[in-house]
Amino acid sequence: MAAMDKLQAMTVFVKIAEAGSLTAAANELGRSLPAVVRMLADLEKALNVRLLNRTTRKIALTAEGRMYLERCRRILAEIEETELALTNDQVEPSGAITLTAPVRFGEIHVGPLVSAFLKKYPQVQINLLLLDRVVDMLEEGIDLAVRIAHTGDSSAIAKPIGELRRVVCASPEIINAFGWPPRPEELAERPCVLFSGVSNAAVWAFRDGAKRMSVKVNGQFTCNQVQAAVDACAAGLGFGKFLSYQVMPYLRNGALSVVLEEFEEPAIPVNLVFQHARLMPSRIRILVDYLAAELKHSLSAQVPLSA
Repeated sequence: MAAMDKLQAMTVFVKIAEAGSLTAAANELGRSLPAVVRMLADLEKALNVRLLNRTTRKIALTAEGRMYLERCRRILAEIEETELALTNDQVEPSGAITLTAPVRFGEIHVGPLVSAFLKKYPQVQINLLLLDRVVDMLEEGIDLAVRIAHTGDSSAIAKPIGELRRVVCASPEIINAFGWPPRPEELAERPCVLFSGVSNAAVWAFRDGAKRMSVKVNGQFTCNQVQAAVDACAAGLGFGKFLSYQVMPYLRNGALSVVLEEFEEPAIPVNLVFQHARLMPSRIRILVDYLAAELKHSLSAQVPLSA
């Protein structure tokens, strides 16, 4: 297979992996389905390895396919970078970006920033996926992710943009009725609102100095959507434990107050996560720099939670 043909085949392979089907890839590339199938077959023949397992209903990357996909993305990104560097008049970023973020954080913070970014760069298209799960960026074709978590051992690059506290909150009604809890253990005997979107929703973790502690809580209201749980907490149904950004508007208007602040767990880092740094397409690099600056500002403004 000639070098130029292989580059075209690599582009087709990446698009198939990202689109999730041969037909979708053909449509996005503006090629016929037989042409896409043939290019994939020629590529696998040239490599002497199967890249995709195909059935009548879906395709899945093989282990070799996952590795080759990552390498193809790096090679194609480097080619794009080189072409942009040689083309002095091409300063306007263009192309598609797939970005993911947690649902509520994305609604509050990321969505408005994406809208502002697209107004500034009209040649860019962004597919924003709001998901409350950790995605496999390589497998699912994600270019950039906002993650509220400690990043584990990964080949991906994490750019820190701030941190969020896990806070216990209560409405004035609940505090008047049950008093200000002096220690976390007191919550076991007081009504609590449970957010079941996290694991162990009824077991709240705290830290007493260097010692970790857990308290089993209960209450009338349990919900798998954080906004409804926060609203119930503000309505006086019980104490609630949430991430700081989820309750910030309620803290600012006095509908909720932070309690047991001295027993909070360590803050959770917020990162922008991406696969490549040096070989990143310019449109993604510009978006990373933009989101990093804007989200750092937004998160730093949330630090003071107590009066």
